[in-house]
Amino acid sequence: MTKKELYDSMLNVCHRRPERSFFWKGKQFPVCARCTGTALGFLSLPLFALKILQLNFLWIFLLMLPCWVDGATQFYGWRESNNWLRLGTGLLLGIAQMGLVALFGDWLMSVTGFINFFS
Repeated sequence: MTKKELYDSMLNVCHRRPERSFFWKGKQFPVCARCTGTALGFLSLPLFALKILQLNFLWIFLLMLPCWVDGATQFYGWRESNNWLRLGTGLLLGIAQMGLVALFGDWLMSVTGFINFFS
Protein backbone atom coordinates (compact mmCIF):
# COMPACT_ATOMS: atom_id res chain seq x y z
CA MET A 1 0.00 0.00 0.00
CA THR A 2 1.42 3.34 -1.01
CA LYS A 3 1.47 6.38 1.23
CA LYS A 4 -1.27 8.01 -0.89
CA GLU A 5 -3.48 4.91 -0.70
CA LEU A 6 -3.07 4.82 3.08
CA TYR A 7 -3.87 8.53 3.33
CA ASP A 8 -6.91 8.21 1.05
CA SER A 9 -8.19 5.17 2.98
CA MET A 10 -8.51 7.37 6.06
CA LEU A 11 -11.38 9.11 4.28
CA ASN A 12 -13.47 6.08 5.19
CA VAL A 13 -13.15 6.70 8.93
CA CYS A 14 -12.83 10.48 9.20
CA HIS A 15 -14.33 13.47 7.44
CA ARG A 16 -10.96 15.33 7.44
CA ARG A 17 -12.62 18.74 7.22
CA PRO A 18 -9.86 21.36 7.12
CA GLU A 19 -11.55 23.61 9.70
CA ARG A 20 -11.67 20.67 12.12
CA SER A 21 -8.13 19.45 11.52
CA PHE A 22 -4.69 20.42 12.69
CA PHE A 23 -1.98 21.53 10.30
CA TRP A 24 1.76 20.98 10.64
CA LYS A 25 4.16 22.97 8.46
CA GLY A 26 1.32 23.85 6.12
CA LYS A 27 0.08 20.28 5.68
CA GLN A 28 -3.23 19.02 7.02
CA PHE A 29 -3.22 16.03 9.37
CA PRO A 30 -4.68 12.91 7.72
CA VAL A 31 -7.52 12.88 10.28
CA CYS A 32 -9.52 15.53 12.15
CA ALA A 33 -8.66 16.81 15.63
CA ARG A 34 -11.06 14.39 17.37
CA CYS A 35 -9.69 11.37 15.49
CA THR A 36 -6.15 12.58 16.24
CA GLY A 37 -7.01 12.58 19.95
CA THR A 38 -8.63 9.16 19.71
CA ALA A 39 -5.55 7.73 17.99
CA LEU A 40 -3.32 9.22 20.69
CA GLY A 41 -5.60 7.65 23.30
CA PHE A 42 -4.98 4.27 21.68
CA LEU A 43 -1.36 4.59 22.79
CA SER A 44 -2.57 3.91 26.34
CA LEU A 45 -3.12 0.20 25.54
CA PRO A 46 0.25 -0.93 26.99
CA LEU A 47 -0.72 0.71 30.30
CA PHE A 48 -3.81 -1.48 30.40
CA ALA A 49 -1.96 -4.59 29.22
CA LEU A 50 0.60 -4.17 32.00
CA LYS A 51 -2.17 -3.46 34.55
CA ILE A 52 -0.71 -0.02 35.30
CA LEU A 53 -4.10 1.42 34.43
CA GLN A 54 -7.46 -0.28 34.96
CA LEU A 55 -10.97 1.04 34.41
CA ASN A 56 -14.38 -0.36 35.21
CA PHE A 57 -17.46 0.18 33.05
CA LEU A 58 -18.51 3.29 34.96
CA TRP A 59 -15.18 5.03 34.34
CA ILE A 60 -15.18 3.92 30.71
CA PHE A 61 -18.64 5.45 30.26
CA LEU A 62 -17.61 8.66 32.04
CA LEU A 63 -14.52 9.02 29.85
CA MET A 64 -16.59 8.53 26.68
CA LEU A 65 -19.32 10.95 27.72
CA PRO A 66 -17.47 14.24 27.00
CA CYS A 67 -16.84 13.21 23.39
CA TRP A 68 -20.46 12.19 22.89
CA VAL A 69 -21.74 15.44 24.40
CA ASP A 70 -19.30 17.56 22.41
CA GLY A 71 -20.12 15.76 19.18
CA ALA A 72 -23.89 15.75 19.73
CA THR A 73 -24.18 19.41 20.75
CA GLN A 74 -22.10 20.37 17.74
CA PHE A 75 -24.07 18.09 15.40
CA TYR A 76 -27.39 19.61 16.45
CA GLY A 77 -26.00 23.14 16.07
CA TRP A 78 -26.35 24.07 19.73
CA ARG A 79 -22.73 25.20 19.92
CA GLU A 80 -19.47 25.10 18.00
CA SER A 81 -16.53 23.20 19.40
CA ASN A 82 -12.86 23.97 18.77
CA ASN A 83 -10.00 21.74 17.74
CA TRP A 84 -8.34 21.65 21.16
CA LEU A 85 -11.59 20.52 22.80
CA ARG A 86 -12.06 17.93 20.05
CA LEU A 87 -8.51 16.70 20.63
CA GLY A 88 -9.09 16.40 24.39
CA THR A 89 -12.43 14.65 24.17
CA GLY A 90 -11.04 12.35 21.48
CA LEU A 91 -8.10 11.49 23.75
CA LEU A 92 -10.48 10.55 26.56
CA LEU A 93 -12.52 8.47 24.12
CA GLY A 94 -9.42 6.62 22.90
CA ILE A 95 -8.32 5.84 26.46
CA ALA A 96 -11.82 4.61 27.31
CA GLN A 97 -11.86 2.40 24.23
CA MET A 98 -8.55 0.84 25.23
CA GLY A 99 -9.97 0.27 28.71
CA LEU A 100 -12.87 -1.53 27.08
CA VAL A 101 -10.48 -3.61 24.97
CA ALA A 102 -8.59 -4.54 28.16
CA LEU A 103 -11.79 -5.53 29.96
CA PHE A 104 -12.85 -7.65 27.02
CA GLY A 105 -9.38 -9.22 26.85
CA ASP A 106 -9.48 -10.08 30.55
CA TRP A 107 -12.95 -11.57 30.17
CA LEU A 108 -11.89 -13.56 27.09
CA MET A 109 -8.85 -14.95 28.89
CA SER A 110 -10.95 -15.96 31.89
CA VAL A 111 -13.47 -17.74 29.66
CA THR A 112 -10.94 -19.51 27.45
CA GLY A 113 -8.42 -20.25 30.20
CA PHE A 114 -5.52 -18.59 28.43
CA ILE A 115 -2.81 -17.34 30.74
CA ASN A 116 -2.46 -13.60 31.08
CA PHE A 117 1.27 -13.01 30.81
CA PHE A 118 0.87 -9.37 31.86
CA SER A 119 -0.58 -10.01 35.34
